Amino acid sequence: MTTLKDPPVERDRVAAPEAAGTRWADLLSPALAAVAVVAVWWGATEALSIRAFFLPSPPDIVAAYRREPGYLTTSLGWTLLETVAGFAIAAVAGILLAVTLTTWRAVERALLPLLVALNAVPKVAIAPLLVVWLGFGAQPKIVLVVLISFFPVVLASAAGLTATPVELTELSRSLAASRWQTYVRVRLPWALPQIFVGLKVAVSLSVIGAVVAEINNPDVGLGSVIALSSTSADTPLAFAAIVLLALLSVALFYLIAAVERLVLPWARAITG
Repeated sequence: MTTLKDPPVERDRVAAPEAAGTRWADLLSPALAAVAVVAVWWGATEALSIRAFFLPSPPDIVAAYRREPGYLTTSLGWTLLETVAGFAIAAVAGILLAVTLTTWRAVERALLPLLVALNAVPKVAIAPLLVVWLGFGAQPKIVLVVLISFFPVVLASAAGLTATPVELTELSRSLAASRWQTYVRVRLPWALPQIFVGLKVAVSLSVIGAVVAEINNPDVGLGSVIALSSTSADTPLAFAAIVLLALLSVALFYLIAAVERLVLPWARAITG
């Protein structure tokens, strides 16, 4: 008895156009949404005759960037440096602390309330104190980035490390795997999707932390551009810096998402 099935080659030919169409849709949808937002923004400023001092139009922002391209690009580089440095420290330290908390319950009971209390402190209130403690320069800004992005990494990593199915743990025990082997080969791979969730949240918060620090210490960075242009009533230049910050946040977020797809190609197959 025979059954009619599509040959493998035919199935691949059908699946390839569908995958290509999905990729194009993933690229075009955000672009179309961004174009629509810019069009509505531009139309509103023109229709309501809003002055650039209150709300600059997209052409005003482009003109501001063309007026100060070197200044804005250099400031973007400083903000990127502070963001990446603080995020890297927070990611490594957060994952290591999550491993410690999920390995030793006594350490978790002792440190978790302190971490919650530290996260509850408004970071904006700490920014001026960091300048007093660490002086001017990049150090207080990097520290503030670490403080803002550290807790999401710890929380997401700990949640992933404690969510290993019991069946997998019992399977590793039945195979006489040591505690270290179980952690490295079972618990850590299973926790990686959750860890990347924390990293994607933290990388966006890292940009916010860098900007908050730069506004309180306006020497370099896009935050200083916003602070100084606000005092000089140069609203288009401030919006040009804000647009660059938005693009930086989006780029870093999708960079982490791309790394996640490369490292965890199997994650989508086991999730909804």
